[in-house]
Amino acid sequence: MNYLLAILFVLPFLSCAILGILMWIKRYQSEIFYSRITVLVFVFNIVAFALLLGANLLSDVWSSFHFLSDNMREQKSWPFAIALDIYSGILVIFYCLLIGLIAVFSRRYLHRDPGYFRFYFFLNLFGAGVQTILIASSLGLLIVGWELVGVASAMLISFFYERNKPVEHGLRAFFTYRVCDVGFVIALLLLHTTHSSAWFNLNSNPAMQTLGLPPGSGLVFAVGLALVWAAAGKSAQLPFSGWLPRAMEGPTPSSAIFYGAISVHLGAFLLLRCAALIEESAILKAVIIVIAFITAIHSTLIGRVQTDIKSSLAYASLTQVSVIWIEIALGFYALAVLHMIGHGAVRSLQILKSPSALHDHQHLEEALGSQIPAKAKHLETLVPKSLHYWLYRQSLDRGFAEAIIRNGLFLPVTNVLGWFEKLDQQWIGFINKTSKRVKG
Repeated sequence: MNYLLAILFVLPFLSCAILGILMWIKRYQSEIFYSRITVLVFVFNIVAFALLLGANLLSDVWSSFHFLSDNMREQKSWPFAIALDIYSGILVIFYCLLIGLIAVFSRRYLHRDPGYFRFYFFLNLFGAGVQTILIASSLGLLIVGWELVGVASAMLISFFYERNKPVEHGLRAFFTYRVCDVGFVIALLLLHTTHSSAWFNLNSNPAMQTLGLPPGSGLVFAVGLALVWAAAGKSAQLPFSGWLPRAMEGPTPSSAIFYGAISVHLGAFLLLRCAALIEESAILKAVIIVIAFITAIHSTLIGRVQTDIKSSLAYASLTQVSVIWIEIALGFYALAVLHMIGHGAVRSLQILKSPSALHDHQHLEEALGSQIPAKAKHLETLVPKSLHYWLYRQSLDRGFAEAIIRNGLFLPVTNVLGWFEKLDQQWIGFINKTSKRVKG
């Protein structure tokens, strides 16, 4: 069973390598081959993971595989290992199913598109990264999958690179990931400098997972806060929410599974992996709840004033992910996993149908014989009328969150970098003048 888990881990990387090599050998490029090999890999993983999870549940012995020997592990060297528990097993089956369905859907959706082969390469890379995150039993390996998902996301946001906006938005997402990944690096440094293990002791109870930290210490809060910072970027929690609606510039299939079903939930899964840290610190729980609550209100208000369907769905996803964060902070782990699965399924379908939303709306009105009734107006009822116009203005400007970040963070940094560049140019000019005088 342990070797089967290792094979399932390697398989998406192998398919990604094969498709990457074939991209350079244009003679052997075939749309059918690219889609079939992707579907075959993830269908095989669905069946194999289902059998593996069932066998583990019956035997109550959970599969694991260590890429390093036990002696190296005891020496707390860089930890690389995979393992399966009940929550990661359920999620990896569901996510492999979604990736396989998207591979089937994209075969017709992207038929004869110039980026067809590139899309399938990054889809396999994304699948490999997601699977790594879900079954990693150490932070050292989890961060590898975390970075692969980030690279695949940024590349597919800028998929239509012949236009400026997709490239800008892809770079924005990539920059946000890099800023938030600093939290991951800090957590790893704290664990290794304090000789903690950085291993998850996976089993059927996520509250028993640990990273080898002494209970009740300040280090628990520091490591937990660093990981919350990393998770906030992937789940687009405030103040990092701005990149998510812009990510919809990519192809609709990638938007469906990345920002509707899988990628935005990975931050919540990281919190689920570190449930023991959250349980140990009431302050950390409060931080997560406050961030998620503010983000949920923020995204709900902004989503109601969006004029395009994909941006509206992006903010709807953000609201649901915030609720999942609150569920994890309150200790409702099973509910959070069920919420991830339900939300991922519904949101994927909605985003896949978004290009034909107006067509479906028109047909529905024809069937009803009248206009579709307005949606529930609970916010209009709950909020005093005197605040309606003010809230509408704030929502149009996205709560001024992006302006605050731009003026308070980006502009000072760019000004400092511009000053250093100017100084560098002056220094180069001075050296050139000096060298010319010496030669003369």
